[in-house]
Amino acid sequence: MTEIKTNRNHKDSVFTRLFSEKSNLLELYSAISGKNYPESTNIEIVTLSDVLYMNQINDIAFVLEDRLIVLIEHQSSINNNMPLRMLHYLSAEYDMIVDRKSLYKQKKIMIPAPEFIVLYNGDKKFPNYKELKLSDSYNFKTPDLYLELVVKVYNINKGHNANMAVKSPVLSGYGEFIAQIKKNLKSMDLREAIKLAAKACISKNILVSFLERHSSEVENMLLREWNMDEALAVRYEEGREDTLEETAKSMLKEGLDIVLIERITKLPQEEILALR
Repeated sequence: MTEIKTNRNHKDSVFTRLFSEKSNLLELYSAISGKNYPESTNIEIVTLSDVLYMNQINDIAFVLEDRLIVLIEHQSSINNNMPLRMLHYLSAEYDMIVDRKSLYKQKKIMIPAPEFIVLYNGDKKFPNYKELKLSDSYNFKTPDLYLELVVKVYNINKGHNANMAVKSPVLSGYGEFIAQIKKNLKSMDLREAIKLAAKACISKNILVSFLERHSSEVENMLLREWNMDEALAVRYEEGREDTLEETAKSMLKEGLDIVLIERITKLPQEEILALR
């Protein structure tokens, strides 16, 4: 499979690594959109790697034909602030795409139309499909809605959106792999759960090439993803004598994700960034 050129400064997850392969990404977006994109379709990954956005907003952002698509995979509860976060991210993407000097010219600048997608893979009950809207965060409702942003959330757990899974065997295989890990965790530690899940999938001809080529990377990425929230929560509970600011500073020095720091310390992102 052809792997799309990506910015390796962006910390990969298993999801980003799997769907950075062009054929996999085309298959996935075809399943989501209901269209069939041929292998010849041009795709450019434009995921931002700036420290403010790293691991904060999305897994993959890509331009396909005339669309700018921001794609996220979530394994925890859905953040209702996602539309606002997406708005910040979109602004940064357009800032990268458009030459600022051209903003002052009379000729209209054409930009790719945005689309925002979240694939939910968490344990909490969630519908097959849900839309999160920026307007739901407005202080008051006005009949004249001048700015809206819609995030489309799909549940990709086994038993949900079966038609999407049929159209994308890679997505179905990824869901099977994650589900197997969760099942194994009931009777073993995380590392062993990942290893046995990979072996089980390979024996069933699921994600064989990917799991064999990236076995050690997959294990390390999943260990980091699964352990991060738990480790931060434990450390915060043990260090309550420290001020929230000191805790946040320590986490920043270690290069931890802004959103995780916000969730653990309850400090606004603006205050956390000001501590740099």
